[in-house]
Amino acid sequence: MVDRDRASPRHNLIESLVHRQHLVELQLKLRSLHPADIAYILEALPLDDRLLVWRQIEDGRGGEVLLEVSDAVRDSLIETLERPALVRVLGQLDADDLAELAEAVPEEILTEVLQSLNARDRDWLQATMAYPEDAVGHLMYQDVLTVRENQRVEQVLLLLRGRDDLPPNTDSLFVVDGRHLFKGVLPLRALLLNDPQKQVAELMLADPVIFHCNEDAADAARAFERYDLVSAPVVNERGKLVGRLTVDEVIDYIREESEEDALNMAGLRGDEDLFAPIWDSARNRWLWLSINLCTAFIASRAIGLFEDAITQIVALATLMPIVAGIGGNSGNQTTALVVRGLALGEITPENTWHLVFKEIGVGLLNGVAWGSTVGLFAYLLYWNLPLGLVMAAAMLLNLLLAALMGVAIPLILHRLGRDPALGSSVLLTFITDGMGFFIFLGLATVFLL
Repeated sequence: MVDRDRASPRHNLIESLVHRQHLVELQLKLRSLHPADIAYILEALPLDDRLLVWRQIEDGRGGEVLLEVSDAVRDSLIETLERPALVRVLGQLDADDLAELAEAVPEEILTEVLQSLNARDRDWLQATMAYPEDAVGHLMYQDVLTVRENQRVEQVLLLLRGRDDLPPNTDSLFVVDGRHLFKGVLPLRALLLNDPQKQVAELMLADPVIFHCNEDAADAARAFERYDLVSAPVVNERGKLVGRLTVDEVIDYIREESEEDALNMAGLRGDEDLFAPIWDSARNRWLWLSINLCTAFIASRAIGLFEDAITQIVALATLMPIVAGIGGNSGNQTTALVVRGLALGEITPENTWHLVFKEIGVGLLNGVAWGSTVGLFAYLLYWNLPLGLVMAAAMLLNLLLAALMGVAIPLILHRLGRDPALGSSVLLTFITDGMGFFIFLGLATVFLL
């Protein structure tokens, strides 16, 4: 007994030493990784393991990692930090990076961090936070390189060589006048390939792509994709240069929007952490599950109206899910195309009706083709020609309805100022299911009984 009691502390000590050795190895490994790679690892870990890894990140890199992780994971990490630790992590970031985290940080802590910034950075952070999240002004950076029209190439090159570094994604300099009004863009290649005695005014591009602070970030993202931009100037309503928009920020915006749209299509709200607590995940899904439950009850009542028909012709019960299911799938395809078109700005008031008629035409063609196929299948299965014709007609009508609703639902949500992806699938499925049952059973009641 004595030997066993003595062995237990020794065993615990050995386990503790092994655990510490593993933690040291983890810390060394994390030091060699890029913050984006650490963020990827954190997002793929369950909550307990995520917090273990998070605590091993050296103090000087915590802020960089918070910039890279998703919003949901960032919130979970920030909640674990004590106030002094969070202030210390945020203090590592510059004003541009702080603007990205401002929405996730408690107001009183953000106020404390603001006090540590100089007046210029403080004013900049407050200015960018005043813009909506989907505005260019919220995404722009303050670090810009400016030159004057009357400067010579050699003077500009001398200024650049005097700097320790260039801002990230710098492919051009911005030309301004004495009042900081924007005049044009001077590509870096023009500095390198031209006579040092030439003036900036001779080489600058006077009509580049520019953005305004209040401009929609989605429009800016499309412009970056269309013109292959790396950076672009941002001006205010007076034409004064106030910042620049860069491709890395635009890519992050596009990724976040696409992820949000994918979740919204399934009726999920916000950015859900894959390993969030069960209660939080379940609550995030309640809204559209409850709406789906209500629509399912309504669809079931459509079936209940035709109980006598189903009782007399049992085959109706086996065939009606086919009509509803194919209609829902076809409508979801149309909805996905319309949501994509709205996101890319391809759908305008001028071409909306053309799109509606085109999708109705697609629905008509699919209805004839697949309605005939399903009708033939029903005939061969039950050797009942009227039943096959009713099946074909119901499929045709439901595919036409699915095409019309697949266009109408996202367009109406967009017109109301709502995200067209939010719940479109749920609403469409409700209509195609309910009306699919009603059309099929209604036709069967009229023509088969």
